[in-house]
Amino acid sequence: MAAAGAAVARSPGVGARPAPGARRSPPRAARLPRLLVLLAAAAAGPGAGGAARLYRAGEDAVWVLDSGSVRGATANSSAAWLVQFYSSWCGHCIGYAPTWRALAGDVRDWASAIRVAALDCMEEKNQAVCHDYDIHFYPTFRYFKAFTKEFTTGENFKGPDRELRTVRQTMIDFLQNHTEGSRPPACPPLDPIQPSDVLSLLDNHGSHYVAIVFESNSSYLGREVILDLIPYEGIVVVRALDGDKAFLEKLGVSSVPACYLIYPNGSHGLINVVKPLRAFFSSYLKSLPDVRKKSLSLPEKPNKEENSEVVVWREFDKSKLYTADLESGLHYLLRVELAAHKSLAGAELKTLKDFVTVLAKLFPGRPPVRKLLETLQEWLASLPLDRIPYNAVLDLVNNKMRISGIFLTNHIKWVGCQGTRSELRGYPCSLWKLFHTLTVEASTHPDALVGTGFEDDPQAVLQTMRRYIHTFFGCKECGEHFEEMAKESMDSVKTPDQAILWLWKKHNVVNGRLAGHLSEDPRFPKLQWPTPDLCPACHEEIKGLASWDEGHVLTFLKQHYTRDNLLDTYSADQGDSGEGGALARGEEEEKRLAPPEMSRGERDAQSVRPPSALGPRPALPDSLHHSLDVKLQDPDGPGVHKEVGGAAPFLGVDFSSLDMSLCVVLYVASSLFLMVMYFFFRVRSRRWKVKHHHPAV
Repeated sequence: MAAAGAAVARSPGVGARPAPGARRSPPRAARLPRLLVLLAAAAAGPGAGGAARLYRAGEDAVWVLDSGSVRGATANSSAAWLVQFYSSWCGHCIGYAPTWRALAGDVRDWASAIRVAALDCMEEKNQAVCHDYDIHFYPTFRYFKAFTKEFTTGENFKGPDRELRTVRQTMIDFLQNHTEGSRPPACPPLDPIQPSDVLSLLDNHGSHYVAIVFESNSSYLGREVILDLIPYEGIVVVRALDGDKAFLEKLGVSSVPACYLIYPNGSHGLINVVKPLRAFFSSYLKSLPDVRKKSLSLPEKPNKEENSEVVVWREFDKSKLYTADLESGLHYLLRVELAAHKSLAGAELKTLKDFVTVLAKLFPGRPPVRKLLETLQEWLASLPLDRIPYNAVLDLVNNKMRISGIFLTNHIKWVGCQGTRSELRGYPCSLWKLFHTLTVEASTHPDALVGTGFEDDPQAVLQTMRRYIHTFFGCKECGEHFEEMAKESMDSVKTPDQAILWLWKKHNVVNGRLAGHLSEDPRFPKLQWPTPDLCPACHEEIKGLASWDEGHVLTFLKQHYTRDNLLDTYSADQGDSGEGGALARGEEEEKRLAPPEMSRGERDAQSVRPPSALGPRPALPDSLHHSLDVKLQDPDGPGVHKEVGGAAPFLGVDFSSLDMSLCVVLYVASSLFLMVMYFFFRVRSRRWKVKHHHPAV
């Protein structure tokens, strides 16, 4: 966030973002026994709110991948790949896009050896594959070697920075890290040749040009020129180091870098360029007579109709809050952002529990959504486990038990957070609104947090959202910005009202930093907020300098971010929630989110359910807690699949094979116990009769 920082739009809006989005659907974990199962809330699924595109196939040199093409492109490919996994809501991703496009254009001629690609995790169809590739933050850069047959998540970018030159040089290092047998066939040798090899080339000329680039050991220029000439025929380019000064003098090379050219007729000598730069050398060699460009495959331009993007505009009042924005943000938070974590344990689980507690107590939305949050909070609080699979949380949110009165929209519908393009504003905007609302609710309803352990801490809400941003927020760069601001001054907050003002000030700091940034929506510029038209009393002038009247600002914030200012206009219909409608939508959404290779039966067999709650704080027997622990302690381990079988419907109830096995075991054990007790008392009765028998006289 300020973190949403890099993607934040002006308040009341916040910034830019998706989605995935994204929802990356994790593998389904094992099912819990039916008697333990509690499932809660409304439809599933990620909504991306439209397919945002920072890169356009056919228009940019970037290879645009998606869930249907990324594995086919990177698996057993004759070329290596450098793929940026990004989210088009992420302000840093938006700001970095020109660099990435420039990089792809700069190394366009290298495409048969290594390709620069991008995959948008915001798009709904890509969310599962981003999860499969273990993408937690945006942007994430991964290298994929050529001829990789087994599935791999790739190698992380290890450059000291992400400047174009640095990334280009690490691409060369990556190519050189290929073994001889796995190197892309189109990639020429990049290692330097020895002086003896140079002499051999001078003595044995062929029918083509040979260019020898002399350079220092630390230079990348020679390798860059070699790769630049890949798509050209009639010339071979090699490189040599400047270690042997005497040899260089014989060739007339007085300084490096320099290019020595051997002509097809056997003549040779230094070439003269205005500046000893890569562009000059490459251009000169490409322009030689009989040096021609070979055909080279480039990203295909998709059908124009498929690439069209329609944004439906919703009229809204900027002085109001919209339930649709808050609920869409919750949907993305619970079903998409958390999905990047296959399981939750330790600090992650503690952060989630605390954040859900704050949401359950302070979220000002509609009753069905609040009931969902309360149910989720009660279930998390009741768990004695130190690790749970994310899928258990998802099943509750998706209301698989069709619990009446629970609902959460299963799609994105931005209103006050909508942007002129689908990658602008969106999720970060809704997250800012949510955070502002929570600080205001904590101040105006102090009793709401009683009994949670947060009631006496004025920083509780801020610290909880801080930990959430640090742990779960997808834009890593944004999270680092927010953490810097928190370290700087969050400890100075001593009252709930100060917490409100602290978040407002930092939001304006973010807006100031991002004004003019590529993530800024031209229709909603990142201004200092509230603007004079929304709150004239908030603005004053002292000695000619514009200043804030913080007393009026606090009053305005408490009025703006309150439940009384919430409008349900455009909110998702909840009429069919609970008893079937939500479940049906949730199952339909899961079909879209599950990895394509998984059948419905496999998804069902891997479904982990939260335990059923009969009261506000369900007290589960120790035996059931033990069963939970067995099921959840290693949600992704192989033992889970051995333990769980397919579901066996019984009288309309979906019992698993483990449920049925437990019933059989209990039945047999009870029968044996009764038999043992029967024989015990039978024998004892006979002994008593013998002992007290008095024969007749």
